[in-house]
Amino acid sequence: MIGEPEVVEDAARAEASAAWRMLKDAAIAIRELQVKDGSIPAADDHDAAHEHVAAITAGIRALAPAFPHDAEYLAASIVDFDRWATGGFGVPDFLDSLVAFQPQRHRVDGIRHLIVFPMYTQNGSPDRLVEALIVEAIWPNFIADLEAGDYGNKLFVSLRLVDFTPGYDTNSAVLFPETVAMREIPPFTWGAIFQDREAARYRRVVRVASEITKLDLPGPAARMLDDQGLTEKTFVMWDIIHDRTHMRGDLPFDPFMIKQRMPYFLYSLEELRCDLTAFRESVAIQKRLRAAETLSAAEAETLEHAGLVQYAVIFDRIFRFAITGSRVRNYDGLGGQLLFAWLHQRGVLHWTDTQLTFDWDEVPDAVIALSDAVNDLYWRSIDRPKKAHWLAAYALVNSVLTPNPASVWARGLPDEVLVGLPKGYTDAVLDDEFPLSMFFEALEKKMRPVIESTSGIRASDE
Repeated sequence: MIGEPEVVEDAARAEASAAWRMLKDAAIAIRELQVKDGSIPAADDHDAAHEHVAAITAGIRALAPAFPHDAEYLAASIVDFDRWATGGFGVPDFLDSLVAFQPQRHRVDGIRHLIVFPMYTQNGSPDRLVEALIVEAIWPNFIADLEAGDYGNKLFVSLRLVDFTPGYDTNSAVLFPETVAMREIPPFTWGAIFQDREAARYRRVVRVASEITKLDLPGPAARMLDDQGLTEKTFVMWDIIHDRTHMRGDLPFDPFMIKQRMPYFLYSLEELRCDLTAFRESVAIQKRLRAAETLSAAEAETLEHAGLVQYAVIFDRIFRFAITGSRVRNYDGLGGQLLFAWLHQRGVLHWTDTQLTFDWDEVPDAVIALSDAVNDLYWRSIDRPKKAHWLAAYALVNSVLTPNPASVWARGLPDEVLVGLPKGYTDAVLDDEFPLSMFFEALEKKMRPVIESTSGIRASDE
């Protein structure tokens, strides 16, 4: 029998409580019994699974008073766990508790949430295993003002990891509702990003990469490497603009809404489009606020972070994105390669005498020119057939990056592919259609241990 642990009423100390330790231990233990879809098919494991569920629900009950804003969700979570157990541990269905969880309604700096779901984690575990987290909102006043003004995004939630189960002891830095095990897909009302993890791995990677490349970091960019809080806020500003961009602009398609299979370089351009928009909007904000006669405290903080976002986009893209992950359809990596090569070919980035330098006064115009090129591709493709858009997108990437010598796309797709179904186009794309340049090959070898060390990183690690 699982006894009820002592009630926890202070969210700030929840992660040190016996209730949380019991819940977390039980969640880790039940994961060992689950299979890919989240079920526990082995009848011999059900007695142990019942004990683990009892510990999880007891932990939720004890911790719930510390999270009164999540009372409806936590109550529904207990019901979902109990129903899963009494139903024989089939494929879990946590739709009811997911619908009850509404973190976007509580965007208050420092407010915490207790989250327990069977789910997969992007860039983490592909299996729908039980995950338990304690998280904390990052919502400074200047971000609240941006969101209330020109950059409204009611679905955006920015978080800091406090403690977590093994699915987040990985590269995963997002919490999305579609990852939860559920019987049907509801309208999604939020999406969360862990900016503390993004900031921590950025600081570690950029510190070492700038040393390897002998890059003389500008003063504001250097400050980010020594200030986790400053970097977290920078990533919140970057991400809130990036996230809303997926839904805005002259869009021939939205690859993350229609869920179709496409050549991976199209996803590269979509993610890069959103990052370049965050960059160009930060440039516009910076110009506007610099021209103002007086600034409020929030506006002064916005001005500071508008400049920092520009450094973050460039350095995260070229130092981390380009060389993180496998070379199998790595669309974020391709976007980083594309940005680096674009800046290099326009003479604002230099790799000379084994030292990396930037002409910083010229960089904004060059980045915005790449943004214009992607936006023009999208605008023109509103009038193009889908396959013609794919060919035009490839031509844009191919105009900057050198494809694999074995590329069928580079030589020209044969007529039987061109007249066939879109699947033939996608199948013809090599896993590593645009291999790393010699610069990135050399950098990746030196940076590999550092990149690997950022898996599971949290703010306290930096």
